[in-house]
Amino acid sequence: MIITPLPDAGDLISILLLAFVFDIMIGEPPAALHPVVWIGKVIGMLKNAAPDTHRKAYGVFLALATIIFASGIGYLAIVISLNPAVPQTLGYLIAAYFLKSTFAIRSLLAPAQKIHDDLVKNNLKSARSKLPIYVSRNPSKLNTGQMSSAVIESMAENFVDGILTPIFYYVLLGPFGLVGAYAYKAVNTLDSMVGYRDDTHLELGYFSAKLDDVLNWIPARISVLFIAIAALFPGTSADGGRIAGFVNAIKSAKVEGQNTPSPNSGYPIAAASGALGIRLEKPNIYVLGPGHINSNPDDIKRASQLIGSASVLSVAVFCIAVYIFANILNT
Repeated sequence: MIITPLPDAGDLISILLLAFVFDIMIGEPPAALHPVVWIGKVIGMLKNAAPDTHRKAYGVFLALATIIFASGIGYLAIVISLNPAVPQTLGYLIAAYFLKSTFAIRSLLAPAQKIHDDLVKNNLKSARSKLPIYVSRNPSKLNTGQMSSAVIESMAENFVDGILTPIFYYVLLGPFGLVGAYAYKAVNTLDSMVGYRDDTHLELGYFSAKLDDVLNWIPARISVLFIAIAALFPGTSADGGRIAGFVNAIKSAKVEGQNTPSPNSGYPIAAASGALGIRLEKPNIYVLGPGHINSNPDDIKRASQLIGSASVLSVAVFCIAVYIFANILNT
């Protein structure tokens, strides 16, 4: 199946902006209609068929097969949306729906408000029941500050792999942007399903976990700049003011970005710690911003504002980048 014509810069920008509007206004599509759920089902099927031996080699096959399947979804979405028989507006809506399914701003930020409300009311049982939305750590022994920290850490980390990186690869691959977004989403979903270090997944998910690290390497570092600039927006300032938040976000990421087990997650988390002027901690694993005050429920609201602003900023910057790059190519 050949795409005629290929999407141009105007198409790419229109689709990205529509996808952003979809996400903010509607949120996640039903599971049965969610392409990432389809990807997860394929991973689950292939995972269940994994042999007892040669699991690392099978893990490579598992990853490649899933990436090909997901890339096919992205390619098919381009073909359908740009079919001359499909009205342009409808084509944009189709492509935007599929792009939106690769990132999630609303569903990242909305649960934080509910946890914040529980913590403010000192309803710790309810807050703990909601915490697994964000983190896998055992919430039973976490205090209010540690639960606040967990939510903020997760929002910062997921800003990269749940928002920034899919859009980054959408823009990077230009006319085949949906293929790029879906190929990345396949890798990220693989990492979340098989990229563990326990005996069951260590070999099976090795390739997927490493590939996820590679694909997030650049976006994780770019995220620092978006978070730092977002610290200049209203509603996020630490006691030192917005300029201090901007400076501290960059400084913290530079000094502490490698202080987490992951090669990438420390950068956005440290940037958020600096921007907000708070200490973020995963008990017995790491502490970022040790010189800052402990986080509290009110910081969840500021963090939501920070990550929300960084998300809007990233969409705007990537649209501008597409426009500028297209003009350079046409000169």
